[in-house]
Amino acid sequence: MSESFDLEVNGVAYPVSVDQSRNLLSVIREEIGLTGTKEGCDDCECGACMVLLDGQPVNSCSYLAVQAQGRSITTVEGVMQGDEMHVLQRKLLEEGGVQCGFCTPGMIMSAHALLDRTANPTPEDVRIGLSGNLCRCTGYAKILAAVEHAAAELG
Repeated sequence: MSESFDLEVNGVAYPVSVDQSRNLLSVIREEIGLTGTKEGCDDCECGACMVLLDGQPVNSCSYLAVQAQGRSITTVEGVMQGDEMHVLQRKLLEEGGVQCGFCTPGMIMSAHALLDRTANPTPEDVRIGLSGNLCRCTGYAKILAAVEHAAAELG
């Protein structure tokens, strides 16, 4: 059964008409056209599909789009500041925390949520904040350092 409603993504209301069983990830990518959020495992294991829902990280592959009605969704496209990258995006690039880039959107969204709730995270806070995200390329050290440096720059 199809349902019509608006989804607020990155501050913009998008009218959608979707089957009630569709996950948020597929609606963001296919109906709204924002492809920065990636589908990795489709089983809540990798974090590539992470978005913020009312500021809290959620795996959009397992979250129904209809559950997001009336809530604020932020994707990786929404963290940019105008035409400039967010400090998290910049630090990941500058410090070699990005290789294939597949995990990057989820890492950025999880780190963004962490920095929103913890201004000066400890290295342990960063590890815990990113624990739902898997990277198969960098081995995490550069990603963790980039998030810590971004926190210092923001702090």
